Amino acid sequence: MSTKPQPPAARTSPSAASLTERRKAATQLEIAHAAAELFTELGPDATTTEAIAARAGVGLRTFYRYFRNKQDAVGPLLAVGGEQWRARLAATDPGTPLPAALHSAVADALTPADEAAADGLRQARGLLRAAAEDPALRAVWYRVNQESEEQLRPVLAALMGPDTDPLRVRLAAATATAAIRIALETWADPERTPDASAPDADVRGPGSPADLAGQCLRALMPE
Repeated sequence: MSTKPQPPAARTSPSAASLTERRKAATQLEIAHAAAELFTELGPDATTTEAIAARAGVGLRTFYRYFRNKQDAVGPLLAVGGEQWRARLAATDPGTPLPAALHSAVADALTPADEAAADGLRQARGLLRAAAEDPALRAVWYRVNQESEEQLRPVLAALMGPDTDPLRVRLAAATATAAIRIALETWADPERTPDASAPDADVRGPGSPADLAGQCLRALMPE
């Protein structure tokens, strides 16, 4: 068998692979934003995969390369918040008590730093309202939360220490994930406002996602 090295042109460098993955993730997110806009504007029933692909500026073949159906397309957008707060939690100073670490990370992740982040939260609210009427879209939301909970476990295990019972780690991950899910669903629920003409709770301040998530965490896991 020949042991001659591959010619340089046949190799894939780590940086090239990383660039490919970034482009793939960017395309998925563009499609997710397009799907979210259409679901919010037209509703899930009136939204087609063709319309999503056209708004995202991709062909149908590209759409189906990344997603199985139109509801599945919003998964990357719904998962962004979980990725952000897990990253903040992982950066917590060693020795920080778990409840304090969770409260701080969630408040930071759910308080938009700029208008783009605020728009992202508002788009998520539109999706959650659409999901209330669409079982397939709701299933995507629950799947994203389940995956987030599973990805949270190793982060919490590192914070809680190597001697922590895995059952406690799993329970903490489920508690934190449920607190955020319920906070976002409550914020998105139009039935929360008795007066239909009253404005929705803002992305910041009383009744915001960060405020509601803090309330949920304090009820489930006091500081």
